Amino acid sequence: MSEYKTSGGNAAFHNYINDFAHVTDPLERRRLALEKIDNASFGWYHVRAVMVAGVGFLTDAYDIFAINLAISMLAYVYWGNDMPTSTNTLLKVSTSVGTVIGQFGFGLLADLFGRKKIYGTELIIMISATVLQCTLGESKAISFPAILTFYRIIQGIGIGGDYPLSSIITSEFATTKWRGAIMGAVFANQGWGQLLAGIVAIICVAGYKDVLIVANTSAECTGDCIRACDQMWRIVVGFGCVPGLIALYFRLTIPESPRYTFDVSREIEKATADTAKFTSGMHGDAEAGQIEVLKETEQALSENEVAGPPKASARDFFVHFGKWRHMKILIGTAGSWFMLDVAYYGLGLNTASILTTIGFASSKNVYHSLYNQAAGNLILICAGSIPGYWFTVATVDTVGRKPIQIGGFLILTAIFCIIGFAYHKLHDHGLLALYILAQFFQNFGPNTTTFIVPGECYPTRYRSTAHGISAAAGKVGAIVAQTCIGTLQDHNCARDGKKKNCWLPHVMEIFALFMLVGFFTSLLIPETKRKTLEELSEELHGEVDVSKQHLRVNSSDEDGEKIV
Repeated sequence: MSEYKTSGGNAAFHNYINDFAHVTDPLERRRLALEKIDNASFGWYHVRAVMVAGVGFLTDAYDIFAINLAISMLAYVYWGNDMPTSTNTLLKVSTSVGTVIGQFGFGLLADLFGRKKIYGTELIIMISATVLQCTLGESKAISFPAILTFYRIIQGIGIGGDYPLSSIITSEFATTKWRGAIMGAVFANQGWGQLLAGIVAIICVAGYKDVLIVANTSAECTGDCIRACDQMWRIVVGFGCVPGLIALYFRLTIPESPRYTFDVSREIEKATADTAKFTSGMHGDAEAGQIEVLKETEQALSENEVAGPPKASARDFFVHFGKWRHMKILIGTAGSWFMLDVAYYGLGLNTASILTTIGFASSKNVYHSLYNQAAGNLILICAGSIPGYWFTVATVDTVGRKPIQIGGFLILTAIFCIIGFAYHKLHDHGLLALYILAQFFQNFGPNTTTFIVPGECYPTRYRSTAHGISAAAGKVGAIVAQTCIGTLQDHNCARDGKKKNCWLPHVMEIFALFMLVGFFTSLLIPETKRKTLEELSEELHGEVDVSKQHLRVNSSDEDGEKIV
């Protein structure tokens, strides 16, 4: 049966299709191929998948976090360190606006045209927008904040596209036993992206120290100081495209997801060969010769009357999610992500107070001000965010997604209640500890699981779209936090003659309410650990695995009786 063998494979990247060379039935090969993917031991190709998908989230987090640091540098260049609050908010929110568009748009496109045709496009958009931002300059004809906002929106579209694509591609190629950990590891690269942004900022500030340190006030930052700040923000923002360039080749050459080919495009004979090429460490689509060897598929489908899942369409989508048993899952994933992101992005509003607590108070000196902001944020990231991500990776496949998410929301509700109702009774160190705990349990909790579950619990034909809808709901929550709730922290402070952030305790109480609602929406999501994607589709959406149905039909024919 040498004609059924394909080339490639070595000690590190096994060629699984050669294990099935003796099987002539293409649907049986389909079953065995997916079974091999689901049951494979954790190997180097899983590590490669985590790195290729994860670098997108590293870039995403870098770009989002870098603008917060870059704005501090921009303020000296164009506003004399007195940037209007509206402009500051606009530059930060613009990325989230683009992200909403990208999450929904790319999620839909990946289901319409396939994962392979779309994957990599979002990275090209991110890289291009990053480079264009670094070339911007002030002009009398064009508003600098306006054009920077425009490019931040475009960059956000690319960032948004990475959420559904990386999630579903990782889940569809991951082994069932460790699928949650693999997806969590992809998402955990956000922590490394935030860390990298802080490191690059510190290096830049240290590199320009001699020019910056002579400016003891913002008014003294002129000439070389302004030039240094202008160069620094471009370096900090521009460096974000470097990780993306490294991973771009692998994204553009990834094979089509076998599950998409099997269940949506229906090119089953092509999927079997593509699956083997990915798991053997090769890239690209199957050659024509490999496809021709597997041409019995359509005949097998018709002869055995094996029915696949319904064809994807707008009508089928609304009919499918019009049923409560399916709609409640979408409400659970989208609603939980929305509630979480309100507090996740809103928590950053309290960063200035926390930095003061740990001795990184703002300084009038330009060098010390910029350095302390970068260093202080690094401390908070290392203390809370990064450990939280990796605790989830370590436990999500044993404890489960749902307990981690529900438990995280409950603990966050308690933490925000304590901060809000006891704000004026807490010592500085107590406030710092609670802030770090909140960051930890956001990531060892709903921030990671809201990314994982939508990539597993939907049928293949709508997996990307539903994940995109869920992720977009989250970013809408981020916009609400940055524009609406964020303005409340200074509510009536000036009129009442109180100091800034006087309403911050009440903002924390509002966050506690959102966390409590997130607890209830989390009750609607299913537990997905240690189940194949086909088992989840059957349990949650009533869709029969065609390969197993075909196997039952063949078994009944061999036994001379029909198996129902």
